[in-house]
Amino acid sequence: MEWEFSPQQVVRGEVGYDIAEFRRDLAQEVRTNLQASDPQQLTRSFNLLYDLCYAEATNKDFESYLAAYAFDPPTCEFLREMRPMMADNAAMLGAILQRHLMDRVESGMPLEDALDDVAREHGARVDGSMPGAAVN
Repeated sequence: MEWEFSPQQVVRGEVGYDIAEFRRDLAQEVRTNLQASDPQQLTRSFNLLYDLCYAEATNKDFESYLAAYAFDPPTCEFLREMRPMMADNAAMLGAILQRHLMDRVESGMPLEDALDDVAREHGARVDGSMPGAAVN
């Protein structure tokens, strides 16, 4: 994705860009690039790419991350190939998460509580659906 602002501007709070907007933009990118007619395949690809961005944004060890997909070598290969292409997206998601964390700490919340709160909020927003997907 391309933005008219940087991850640093998001971290500093100069630009408001949140997880819902990031997910919407990533979903559009996936639709544009994959142009698949199967909605389930689009949703699966979106979820894999979002999870990859989240793992990278939160500095998860990549090989540990891939271990969850060890039963599916084609998925592991897909994720390995997509990793460098998702670097900018992961950096932006990391900036969004960092801004959310900083907002809590700046309001007086202890760091550990802020980390837990951001993780809870993130989990509540990420439900496995693809933003903009048709609902039957």
